[in-house]
Amino acid sequence: MDEPDPVQRLEDAINSHDPQRVADCFTPDYRSETPHRPAEGFTGSDRVLANWTAIFTRLPDLRAQVLRRATAGPELWSEWEMVGTGPDGTPVVMCGPVIMTTREGRIGWTRFYLSPVAAPASA
Repeated sequence: MDEPDPVQRLEDAINSHDPQRVADCFTPDYRSETPHRPAEGFTGSDRVLANWTAIFTRLPDLRAQVLRRATAGPELWSEWEMVGTGPDGTPVVMCGPVIMTTREGRIGWTRFYLSPVAAPASA
């Protein structure tokens, strides 16, 4: 039986708004690297659960979409867009690439470049 696609599994988990389902996409010893904000890097799927619990509380209508993806050796490259409404009613948009590797069907490591961008102007 084929392993489920980890990028699609993560996108589906985020769109389910279930932080435990998101955390289950990652290995217990998962390592997150954030090169543009090194202090935000962390280790452990327990932190994934805490982070996504907070994200879904702040952005209850968050929707994630994978715009593009590629495979380079053991690495999965994906470009993400996440859109939601902030607590004050303003649109929140995050975009950028995520590079990941997997182990036993779960994400074990990422380089995370997702960052806030200006929301599109209303027409």
